[in-house]
Amino acid sequence: MKGTGSITIRAALMGFLLSAWFLHSTPAESVVEVAPGTVVEADQKMMKELVAAFDRAEAAVQKADLEALMDFYAKGYNYYGLKRSDVRRVWSEVFTHYEQLTSKHVFTELKLVRDGVERKAYVTCTGGLYGTDKQTGKPITIDSWVQEVHHLVKEEGGWKFLGNAGGTSLSAPPASAPHHPLF
Repeated sequence: MKGTGSITIRAALMGFLLSAWFLHSTPAESVVEVAPGTVVEADQKMMKELVAAFDRAEAAVQKADLEALMDFYAKGYNYYGLKRSDVRRVWSEVFTHYEQLTSKHVFTELKLVRDGVERKAYVTCTGGLYGTDKQTGKPITIDSWVQEVHHLVKEEGGWKFLGNAGGTSLSAPPASAPHHPLF
């Protein structure tokens, strides 16, 4: 009998397999990948636009271009109380302490919705942010996520990162926030 338990087990297995793949892969180059079998509830044009938004963010990360990177974040960005100014500070610290930055994003579900005139997208993603510690020269995983649901909004003609679905609590102080505000 197929029920909620089967779906939960399948999701857990997928998360485990993707995590294992990330632990054994080398993030040598920027990759935004739509995994085979991805559930897509958007047209091809929107999917390409969303992938392009992440590609632009990745190019800014690799160049340590804080201004270009902040263009990826929506004006109303909110992740467990962290705002755009908080993310700007975190990225500034990342650029200060690490070099040779790359990220990897594997999309496993993409859903486009309309909320009145506003277009929103929910992208389920597994990925990581990697770099080299400037002091030690050692490679490091700076951030990682498994089946995180990225919430984006169409703003100023492009897709902007609004936060992660479910991550807009105004009551959690920033010091207690999960440490995955970057992507």
